[in-house]
Amino acid sequence: MKLEIVAVGAQGAAVAAEEGADRIELCSALELGGLTPSQGLMEAAQEAAGGRLEIHPLIRSRPGDFLYSSADVDTMDREIRFLLTQGAQGVVIGVLTAAGDIDVRTTRKLADTALETNPKAQLTFHRAIDQTPDPAAAVEQLVDLGFTRVLSSGGAPTVGAGIATLERMVQRAAGRLEVMAGGGLALDDIPALHRAGLSAVHLSAKATVSTWKNPAGATDKPAASDPTAYMVTDRELVRAARAAAG
Repeated sequence: MKLEIVAVGAQGAAVAAEEGADRIELCSALELGGLTPSQGLMEAAQEAAGGRLEIHPLIRSRPGDFLYSSADVDTMDREIRFLLTQGAQGVVIGVLTAAGDIDVRTTRKLADTALETNPKAQLTFHRAIDQTPDPAAAVEQLVDLGFTRVLSSGGAPTVGAGIATLERMVQRAAGRLEVMAGGGLALDDIPALHRAGLSAVHLSAKATVSTWKNPAGATDKPAASDPTAYMVTDRELVRAARAAAG
């Protein structure tokens, strides 16, 4: 199975490349669900990966829902053009309507921008698909829009709980689009995903690093949050995922 790793920095890109991942979804601010990486981060990730894997930046101009204003769409349109011009092999996008359906008009606009910038660009629709009423039915729209793949947990909180829907998505796609499982993915889920016909998995493989030092007299870290904490890519988890995915 193909293995995609989320990377939020050059460290993650290097680890993913060294441990045999096939591609990375590059983003910033993973703690906010992921935002568009900067051009500087894209360049650093490219250098760290050394051409050993594909880099697909997430295009998401702000946190929150997937209902975007015209200004949001304009920003994402610019981000797509800049990052593909820098050498990204594809982009990861997703736009919904207020009713929870795929916003076909806006999604087509962003997809067209990507393909006009690079006709070979791959298009991935992200987990906004899991907020639609029927992710399997939405697959047909993505095929019509020219998408390469869709990332989904099968509309469930975790991949393990959504395997039945993921299988229906694979059947609906009928080889026209790759269904990639991601979202609360456990490595133990991979054999069942393989049996269900999926050919790709996605995970953040993240670890939290902290340099917190207790003040004199304090015994615990802050109750609400650790102001020194940040996320990195866990090499051992990527290695284990590569072994599990085959």
